[in-house]
Amino acid sequence: MNDALVPRESEGCRLDAFLSENWEITRSGAQKQIEKGNVTVNGKVCPKSFRLTEGDVISFNPELPVPMEAVAQNIPLDIVYEDNDLIVVNKPKGMVVHPAPGNPDGTLVNALLWHCGDSLSGINGVIRPGIVHRIDKDTSGLLMVAKNDAAHVFLAEQIKDHSFEREYETIVVGNIKDDEGTVNAPIDRNPGDRKKMAVVEGGRAAVSHYRVIGRYEGYTHLKVALETGRTHQIRVHMSYIGHPVLGDGVYGGTSNGFIKKHPSLLYGQCLHAKVLGFTHPNGEKMRFESELPEYFEKALLLLKGNK
Repeated sequence: MNDALVPRESEGCRLDAFLSENWEITRSGAQKQIEKGNVTVNGKVCPKSFRLTEGDVISFNPELPVPMEAVAQNIPLDIVYEDNDLIVVNKPKGMVVHPAPGNPDGTLVNALLWHCGDSLSGINGVIRPGIVHRIDKDTSGLLMVAKNDAAHVFLAEQIKDHSFEREYETIVVGNIKDDEGTVNAPIDRNPGDRKKMAVVEGGRAAVSHYRVIGRYEGYTHLKVALETGRTHQIRVHMSYIGHPVLGDGVYGGTSNGFIKKHPSLLYGQCLHAKVLGFTHPNGEKMRFESELPEYFEKALLLLKGNK
């Protein structure tokens, strides 16, 4: 059991915010602990939005760590940067980020456990150690992983306040009229298919900024900067405006002539996480950029040749 006395400067603070700040866990992690009844205020379980008063006694009884279930596997990693706080990797297309039903091993986490050993943040549990943000299995590109809890909290806050730079390149079906634009449409689980996401009224805010960098007959090459980071955000937003990501069978990007001519080139969507920028826990501004992978470059060459 861990106890803390609410100081004067924390008067009026929300319970979940106080827990996050004083125990170095993410806000969402704090909310989960509160919902499970592992946090009390003066001996009573309170909601996450409860406003604290000076002198309140906060008791936190976190669950004991669960033995690691994900196993270390000697899988090659394309490491872009690494230090004692974090590691930036260039994830290949087709690799799942963390174990899940249907993908129990062979994931990025399995590879990280082999490479980093115990030096990964434990905030997201035994299946997702160190994972601060994710990219889809069939999306390639840059991913940053935290190697300790303090770094995890620091980096996760940047995602929350939208200061975390994430820029993607993608090829979409159809010719987008404007050279640049913004899609501001909330995203949540598709009411008709819980395995998919969709633009849903009342869903979580989602904003994507796009800019055209190449036009081809029937297709458009885009840069897309994320202001938020919802599940499948770019794929859902592009489909929503009538220009699904090329090769995306889930959101309508495979029923076109290019895929029919080149069925083996694009398994999954043509989407690459090219730029990653953030502030390091030591205060240093960091920005990384990766080259387009071979599958993406080949698709561009074929489109340029109109083949």
